[in-house]
Amino acid sequence: QFQFVESGGGLVQPGGSLRLSCIVSGFSSERHATGWFRQVPGKERERVACISSSPGSTYYGKFVKGRFTATRGDAKGTVYLQMNNLMPDDTAVYYCAAPNRSSCHNPFDQWGQGTQVTVSS
Repeated sequence: QFQFVESGGGLVQPGGSLRLSCIVSGFSSERHATGWFRQVPGKERERVACISSSPGSTYYGKFVKGRFTATRGDAKGTVYLQMNNLMPDDTAVYYCAAPNRSSCHNPFDQWGQGTQVTVSS
């Protein structure tokens, strides 16, 4: 069973930065895609980024516009989401997740518990 532990959320002012961390277990994040999603109450969950199992391939949502970077950590089983120039519209619960097969193009069905990010002055 896949497991995820997210951390790093919090309150930040507009224009600020946060780095989210996710420790994964039950699968190899080097051989299986790992994604970041976010959700605002009353809205559908949207994909922020997906780190592909293929080296060098990371996919981002259109709203990211170069502000976020998803990476694998040097420590095995860790992934990060560096978020810069945060805006109030980025306020959401952010989730670490994995698809039911190893590719970013497959449906995601494994989820962490989420970490709250609030962007407000």
